[in-house]
Amino acid sequence: MRMRRRDRGVRTSGGGAAKADSAARDMPPRTAPPGTGEETPRRRPGRVVRALVALVALAGMVVFAIALARLTLNTSPASAPLTHNNLTPGSSIRAYLQQPGFVETVKQLGGNVALGVPFGILLPLLSRRTRGLLRVSLLTVVTMLVVELIQGALITGRAFDVDDVLLNTAGALLGYLAAGRRMGRAVHPRARRRWRRRTPRSVR
Repeated sequence: MRMRRRDRGVRTSGGGAAKADSAARDMPPRTAPPGTGEETPRRRPGRVVRALVALVALAGMVVFAIALARLTLNTSPASAPLTHNNLTPGSSIRAYLQQPGFVETVKQLGGNVALGVPFGILLPLLSRRTRGLLRVSLLTVVTMLVVELIQGALITGRAFDVDDVLLNTAGALLGYLAAGRRMGRAVHPRARRRWRRRTPRSVR
């Protein structure tokens, strides 16, 4: 009689273990508890999607570069006697603000800011390395400095203006904060650590 009771106990314990295993399989994946600083990784876009987005962003940068060249690198012989280089930050901005024509002031200042907005939106889509406030600022400054140097040295009726670089960079930062940051994170997310449940070691 004792042997039969033991066999029954073994059988019931084995069935309980099987039920526990099936219940564990049906349970949803565990997420990290709050306050641990670890989160479950989000689903990242595939390589094909990221490559297509980067290709579209690159094409947009090319189109924007062509439009920028047409706007800034065209000659203006009539205004050659009136142009002069500006190496003092804020000098041209103060001159635009002090002039009586409000529409012309908005056109000059707002136009330079608008020229930098595509940089803040498209650069984060190219790669994870071109994402970030500091990197977008540096890349915009370098690009606009090259444009201004070519404009002042080779184009008749055009001059180098450091305030144009500052306004372009401000526009790039606005574009990045408004849309570029979120779009860059969606296309090129950071790799996150997976939360693993720590199982207690068996005591020997």
